[in-house]
Amino acid sequence: MKKVQTPIEVRYQETDQMGVVYHANYLVWFEIGRTKFVESLGLRYAAMEENGVVSPVTDANIRFNKPIRYGENPIVETWLESYDGLRTVYGYNVLRPDGQVAVSGKTEHVIVKKDSFRPLSLRKAFPDWHQAYSNQLKEG
Repeated sequence: MKKVQTPIEVRYQETDQMGVVYHANYLVWFEIGRTKFVESLGLRYAAMEENGVVSPVTDANIRFNKPIRYGENPIVETWLESYDGLRTVYGYNVLRPDGQVAVSGKTEHVIVKKDSFRPLSLRKAFPDWHQAYSNQLKEG
């Protein structure tokens, strides 16, 4: 299974009064990791959007194990958890500098027409994405 590691620099504004990363920021970091994962497959979200299609999150799960603090440089590790032609689930680990998993999670996505939010089949609308995702699952 291909895992893409994306370094994150914790910005002061992402922390609370205790100097700990505020929980909602991990979803932003997941998005950064997800974008890098997609790019590692030779794909671009921008190309999808140029065709009037977007990929909203339909479900998100996050587990907080250890805090990340201001001044630390975590890594977001991203992989394809599952894909069925319609739904795509990405997995994430946010790794502390010592390699421990600080936060883990998953996000589920579908693709929809931007103007109507009508769901589309990724398999039919973007066969290159379908092939790349199918290949990832075979390798895993």
